[in-house]
Amino acid sequence: MDVQTLRLFREVATGATVTETAARGHLTQPALSRALRRLEHEAGAELFRRSGRVLRLTPAGHAFKRHVELALDQLDQGLREVGEIVAPGTGVVSLAFLHTFGTWLVPAVLRGFLREHPGTRFELRQHGEAGLEAELLAGTADLVITSGDPGHPQLHWSRLLVEPLRLAVPPQHRLAGRRRVRLADVADETFILLRPGYALRETTERLCGEAGFAPRIGFEGDEVETLRGLVTAGLGVSVLPLPHTAAFPAPHLRLTDVDAARDIGLAWAAGRNLPPPSETFRRHVLATVPAEFDRPHRTMPEM
Repeated sequence: MDVQTLRLFREVATGATVTETAARGHLTQPALSRALRRLEHEAGAELFRRSGRVLRLTPAGHAFKRHVELALDQLDQGLREVGEIVAPGTGVVSLAFLHTFGTWLVPAVLRGFLREHPGTRFELRQHGEAGLEAELLAGTADLVITSGDPGHPQLHWSRLLVEPLRLAVPPQHRLAGRRRVRLADVADETFILLRPGYALRETTERLCGEAGFAPRIGFEGDEVETLRGLVTAGLGVSVLPLPHTAAFPAPHLRLTDVDAARDIGLAWAAGRNLPPPSETFRRHVLATVPAEFDRPHRTMPEM
């Protein structure tokens, strides 16, 4: 069993299609299929069953996947540690984060860290919450910055900050001149939300429920800034974090009838020793982010 085949197996086993995996591995699909069949022959069991165009793990495949992940994780850690020994101070930190943190939090954190560790390089990925969890579980990211505790038994999570959420309304909205409103005041209006699977979507629906209504959804998107643009265009209202630029004129109003905020935290895999550069970065984030951005109750500043 060669390492490349095990890596290909892990990608398919974690949900990637044969087409995607073959493209990333610079293989043809028939070549990948042959490699997986050889792996099944060596393992002595059928590892996949085809369901339409998707390969699903068999019970034997699930058992094999757990051990493959452990083996590859140990191998990757060993290779990275060897690299650190050969070229100290030039290690790589694999970091994934929620899209909305890429405009303010992540750049500030990286800038501060690189002042002290200028030789470190970063592999950066952006996802929604489900993608961030998958990165950690697959071992393709060492650390993730996300909103809310993933609540997964194989992951550790530490709160860094609490970010306020506000009701964003169009500039010409009937409530635009106010600073504080009740969420119940817009119960009959069109809401613009992230798609299902994003924590902010779940938070918005929960807050609306606490205010006594279910939101009437007019538009769904994948990025907060897209939602903010739709609000600015007058297409509805949305519960959003405060903007970190002046590019959007939509007023963001404090909500008085619900506790509108979301946690921001750092997560990493439990039971997995981080490579030295990632462990150094983890300690830096936990020590500096609350101190740099903290306000009373660990809440982000008003804008």
